[in-house]
Amino acid sequence: MSNMSSITEPIRIQPFQPEHFPEVSRLLVHSFRGKFQALTKLSDDVLASFFNKLFHYYPSEDASCRIVAIQEDEVVGTLELKWYIPRAKEEPFPSWSAFREFGTWTIIKLLFGLQFLNHEPRVGECYISEVAVHPNHQGKGIGKLLLRWAMNYACADERFDTLSLHVSHKNERARMLYELLSFQTVRKESSLIRYLLFHERQWHFMTFKPYRSQ
Repeated sequence: MSNMSSITEPIRIQPFQPEHFPEVSRLLVHSFRGKFQALTKLSDDVLASFFNKLFHYYPSEDASCRIVAIQEDEVVGTLELKWYIPRAKEEPFPSWSAFREFGTWTIIKLLFGLQFLNHEPRVGECYISEVAVHPNHQGKGIGKLLLRWAMNYACADERFDTLSLHVSHKNERARMLYELLSFQTVRKESSLIRYLLFHERQWHFMTFKPYRSQ
């Protein structure tokens, strides 16, 4: 008789909810530790606390959608989409007192660095601003599952004529996955500021064209 306890539960895709804030915060730190370490020497736990607070103040933007991949009640991956809408005004940053524990200079460096990883989508563009899989769960097809969800999302919404993303030139494994899923590099970008901040100069801007049944 087979051991039923050894059967792995299937991965479920769910909308991002407040109860996911702590796990997704830790997941982002695990996945992008190299970029954050280039900006600050904060420990992983403190960085996760910082992002958890950001999620509480900014759980989502009007023109965005975040999902999580859940397996055995654990968040094993996340993906965020962004698109264009006219903005009347910029949202104010929450009171500095809420983030005082992290240090003013550290907050300035983190926000400055994150701004240079930001991309403003054009009209008709759906942008994958973030895709992350926990290091302990990589190689299990979770990244592909998240990306296929994003592709289906873009194909189902007639507002979008392009699904796009950025990937570092050094991240060959990710580029190969995107190409396998029919993303194509439309241009290579070189940024001195990104190199100084994150030690990564070259980036690929890749796109996928949504298909729709007639």
